Amino acid sequence: MSSSLATTANRTFAPEIQAAAAARSFVRDAFHSWNAPEIVDDAVLLTSELVTNAVVHAGTDVTVSCRLDGGGAEIAVRDELPQRMLLDGARAHDVDPEDLERDGGLGLALASAIASAWGVTYTQHDKTVWFRLDRSRPGTASAVPVGWGDPAPQSPNGLRVVSFRVDDQGRPVEWSDDAEAVFGWTVRQARERTLDELLAGRDPAPGEILQLARWTGVCEFRHSDGSTIPMFVSHIRTNDVRHGIGAVWLAVPEADRALLESPPRAPAAGPGAGEDPWGGLGEALRSRLSLDELLQHTVARARDAVGGDAAYVVLATSEESEWQVRAAAGLQPDPWQPILVRAEETFASMSPDPLPVIHDDLVTHQSRGGRLAMNGMRSMVTAPLIVDGRTTGLVAVASRRPRHFDREAAISLQRGADRIALPVERARLAEVELARRASLSFLAEASDLLAGTLDEDMTAALAAQLAVSRLGAWCAVHLIDDAGTARMAYVWHRDEDRIDGLRLMLDKMPAPDVGLVTEGTIWTEPKVYAARTGDRLAAEIAAGTAMSFSLVGRGRRLGTLTIGRQRGESFNREIADVAEDMSRRVASALDNARLYSDQANMSQALQRSLLPSEVPEIPAVDIALLYQPAGEGTVVGGDFYDLFSAGDHWCVAIGDVCGTGPEAAAVTGLARHTLRALAREGYSPPQILHRLNSAILEEGPRARFLTLIYGELSPREQGGMRLRLISAGHPLPMRVRPTGEVSFVAEPQPLLGAFDEVTFETETADFAPGDVLVCVTDGVTERRHGKLMLGDEGLTEILKECSGLTAAAVATRIERELADFAPDGHDDDTAILVLRFR
Repeated sequence: MSSSLATTANRTFAPEIQAAAAARSFVRDAFHSWNAPEIVDDAVLLTSELVTNAVVHAGTDVTVSCRLDGGGAEIAVRDELPQRMLLDGARAHDVDPEDLERDGGLGLALASAIASAWGVTYTQHDKTVWFRLDRSRPGTASAVPVGWGDPAPQSPNGLRVVSFRVDDQGRPVEWSDDAEAVFGWTVRQARERTLDELLAGRDPAPGEILQLARWTGVCEFRHSDGSTIPMFVSHIRTNDVRHGIGAVWLAVPEADRALLESPPRAPAAGPGAGEDPWGGLGEALRSRLSLDELLQHTVARARDAVGGDAAYVVLATSEESEWQVRAAAGLQPDPWQPILVRAEETFASMSPDPLPVIHDDLVTHQSRGGRLAMNGMRSMVTAPLIVDGRTTGLVAVASRRPRHFDREAAISLQRGADRIALPVERARLAEVELARRASLSFLAEASDLLAGTLDEDMTAALAAQLAVSRLGAWCAVHLIDDAGTARMAYVWHRDEDRIDGLRLMLDKMPAPDVGLVTEGTIWTEPKVYAARTGDRLAAEIAAGTAMSFSLVGRGRRLGTLTIGRQRGESFNREIADVAEDMSRRVASALDNARLYSDQANMSQALQRSLLPSEVPEIPAVDIALLYQPAGEGTVVGGDFYDLFSAGDHWCVAIGDVCGTGPEAAAVTGLARHTLRALAREGYSPPQILHRLNSAILEEGPRARFLTLIYGELSPREQGGMRLRLISAGHPLPMRVRPTGEVSFVAEPQPLLGAFDEVTFETETADFAPGDVLVCVTDGVTERRHGKLMLGDEGLTEILKECSGLTAAAVATRIERELADFAPDGHDDDTAILVLRFR
């Protein structure tokens, strides 16, 4: 049966000609000491060739790592020259040996011919060539359980010890004669069933047992005749080249459980002697501890249980190639700060080990970026955290003494790892779920805030402040205009005292250019700037990581969102995903802001074109004109006014087209140009309005109703002015006398654009010096506050207080009174025309 433990050894050799011989001796001694003579010859041969290649071609120190497990051996040869590329393991089975000889010497050719697997691993700092030798290779002694067609081992002295192997689904793949004799199931019958069907009891459930690396206890087996048999079981989870992930079960009658049950350890002297070294862990698991508290308790207990000087726990992250050293005891810094490490730095093998591993000497081991060596650790034992067949983490205990840990220490550590694996994974998943919900809440809040403004610069400011509140230490937003020029829109830093310095520094750098790719891109310009200038703030910023996200809206680059994190705060996948999601929301908000700005500019330009560009001067008349668009002015309104000269008189007009938007603007333009053209041709007011009514009706479906005051103003010989006017469906014009008396100066007549046959009559009003003429649109008289409407009566009361005021003062008084009457704003355009006669 395959061993449940793996043993490792490492040694570094100087790049000298004697290195190959020294490496051969090292490998030979290691495997002989591990009682694996069947592997020695091939291991020594391949190691000699690979070390020779490394010395000749790399010229750096060479580290040889040996690892032995139940399935065979794994040897890795590492040098420090990653620039020299070799053929990688993915192509190993498709490469001609002669090509291997030309590329890397005989080492790779021999590995391809002899090893059961081999490959090359590159990092930024080194290159490792590794190969695996299986113990079950032809010509070697098999060290794995027997397979189908081979006789299963039998029990001596008449006692039957049941043995069988199951796959990761709990289905038997090997079934001994003793198993058939005890349970009555033939090999074929057993293979057609699963553990759920072979076991009568469900406490614990077979699925829960299969998740554990080790388990012992009593199970009730179902006999082929329907009866049940209680058996004491020893379960060992395995993973080897031949069978993959599975488990080996040994079972004896409960009365003979002493054959499989581990004997209790001899009591030790001193306080607490004889206690379960993991006894305090159960209470911690039952307590409602946070994940960090549980892990901190675990590392402290693991260090004491195995008798080490330090311990740590590594957990998986969403990045398959990264793991997080989450908690530690006995290692500096204290308190421990979680760090991310690569998979190859965490596990001695090329992939996470499903079994405990003993490292006899860490002198040349590269784990955790040298942190173990920095803390003086020389040996280590590790045990995996396994849940549902997945390695979710690692518990490790280290010692300052080489070869400090034995198999009992590894087994004890694995027992503890099995106890905490599921609770830790549940706590980790709960933490991930909380983080996910927090991220969703943050993104939802960001969306609400960004949707609350349609100003481009305000959007950039909100984006930077939101990013710093959750994702990084600082943030910069660059915006790109229609000409493709980038400008710094906003900068924010967690420490507000550094904002000005950060802005000055970033202004000296070119804006990030990440194209249309919305995924985050590492921005290296701060590191370049820091190296060039030696600026202190730049060096601090460069010590961290900056990632830029392109802001893309409707296929156009709108700018760049750059988020910086401080040293030790790397961009893991979760942070990067949230930042990328937020950048898309910022881009959408910026796009909306630009669309709004374009719409507002277009509407304002069109509205200006419908109003007189300049107001003519009329002798002895003060003029005030006021226009207020509804809302924020993004839609063209239907209100307009006009004042122009037509020979010996001046024409005055104020109107309101029903509706808003382009259709209303079209009728407004038609009315203004028709009035001007006909007035200057000498037509009378009734003729002008009759022809304008016909022109509007000819627009067909595009026609809109129009209310209009049109008048012609001429001086009187005895002083003052005479106004000949028509009020076509419009709020009536008002006269304000110097005494404060207010009165209408016309009678209502039909509106325009409603009927074909309409007639209009000219009315005449004389104005003396001091009189004031006030014309407004229904945006004034129909101004509402709740259920109240201002109306003509309310306007009259306002105008009574305007005697003696200038035209501009009267218009301003009306505007202020409207704001006081309806402080919540208005939803209709407002136009006011005031003439004061002198």
